[in-house]
Amino acid sequence: MVQDNRSVMEELYKGTFREIKEGEIVTGTIVGFNDKEAAVDIGFKSEGFVSIEEFRSPKDIKVGTQIDVLVESIEDEEGRLVLSHNKAERLRGWMNLGDNINEGDQVIGRVVKQVKGGFIIDIKGVEAFLPMSLSAFKGVSSEQILANEYTFVIAKLNKARRNLIVSRREVVQKEREAVRDRLWDELKKGERRMGTVKGITDFGAFIDLGGVDGLLHITDMSWTRINHPSEVVSIGDKVEVLILDFDKKESKVSLGLKQISDNPWADIYDKYPTGTRVKGSVVNVMSYGVFVEIEKGIEGLLHSSEITWQKKLVNPQDMFKVGDQIEVQVINVDKDSKRISLSMKQLEDNPWLRAGDKYPVNFRAKGKVRGFTDYGAFVELDEGLEGMIHISDMSWTKKINHPQDVLTKGQEVEVIVLGVDAENRKINLGLKQLMENPWPELAAKYPVDSEVEAEVVLNSNFGVFVKLEKDVEALVYSSEIDKEKATALKPGDKLKVRIIKVDVEQMKIGVSARV
Repeated sequence: MVQDNRSVMEELYKGTFREIKEGEIVTGTIVGFNDKEAAVDIGFKSEGFVSIEEFRSPKDIKVGTQIDVLVESIEDEEGRLVLSHNKAERLRGWMNLGDNINEGDQVIGRVVKQVKGGFIIDIKGVEAFLPMSLSAFKGVSSEQILANEYTFVIAKLNKARRNLIVSRREVVQKEREAVRDRLWDELKKGERRMGTVKGITDFGAFIDLGGVDGLLHITDMSWTRINHPSEVVSIGDKVEVLILDFDKKESKVSLGLKQISDNPWADIYDKYPTGTRVKGSVVNVMSYGVFVEIEKGIEGLLHSSEITWQKKLVNPQDMFKVGDQIEVQVINVDKDSKRISLSMKQLEDNPWLRAGDKYPVNFRAKGKVRGFTDYGAFVELDEGLEGMIHISDMSWTKKINHPQDVLTKGQEVEVIVLGVDAENRKINLGLKQLMENPWPELAAKYPVDSEVEAEVVLNSNFGVFVKLEKDVEALVYSSEIDKEKATALKPGDKLKVRIIKVDVEQMKIGVSARV
């Protein structure tokens, strides 16, 4: 009886509902939806259902909207009509594309989403796969990728399996080549162009002009001296450069940055004639001198020899630091080499011009010990004037091993001027000359063959130094003492000696331990 009623009902609705087949694409109307699925009326005896996930955007889901769907199953396990909007679009897309595409063709598509290993591309409803290695999306944000349509090349096509793989790399390469060719045709010497710093080396920076790379050499970056291109530009900087020269055949472009501004050296002789006093800022301090910027793009060298009138060279690194403001005088300008020589000492009177008058020979002067060498001590007599006490002029009788055995740095001393050489900036000073020469008296006091008890001062390879009295020393030659005896002696030991030689001129006394 149930079977008969069902047959009757089917006959009644036979003229009302359309016949559908699985795998068929039909047009339906959305009649309702929830968070999971949308109900679609396709004119069948029951409504079909499409998963919400198959819609690209929530705004596409509205009651009354007509959509194409693929009939996947007329009746599933739950007796429901199963439809697919996504598959209908893809199938319709393949039907529309038909035989119109082949490998190597260009197509326009939109990136739907990123998946493992690449991207899913929508090409007129057909899903294609774009491998990451063929995407050419390096450095492009995800938001930008999903927001635009792109041109692709069909890399691999299997119509039977509805499998489509595309590539963006070839398109980008061709676009770049086209831009590059157009740019080469547009380039002109002397024109200005904007570019992006692409790379930096020790000798310069590579600038992307929009498809063609040019070299901005370090010498063309600034009118001022720079040590490294990174002092002027950084990777990613947008810079305006001048086309100095180019060779399309060799793919070389020479760029200039400093040439955009006026050359500050153009009228350098008029601006800074010899003798000009200027103020500047210390920009670099070296052991041999100081580089001073006297205006933007103009630097000069203050050599260590031009800092003070003192003969002894000073160390600029002890006197200056970067940023110091100093006053200097221009002493030489070389426009071709872009060099300016500066001086500080020329701002003051040359004290050596009057050194001979102020410090005549035998003049007693006072000064301060400023430094030492192994052979003497430097004494500052006046601002810019230094003299030297040689080690041989420190004592009439005592052997001085080092000037610091007699003097200390900063000590105030009285000296005798022995000689002045203003041309070579030398003043010879004496310390022992403050006293009378004792050697004539010593010669009388210690006649040859007289015997004296002495005190050992120093035992050396060539003899033994002994003290005859305070500040009076003599040398026992190694030939005048037994080797074993000499080896056993130490400072402070008493030793009986005989005077064998007194040289007043050489200020030496020779003695023998063989008495």
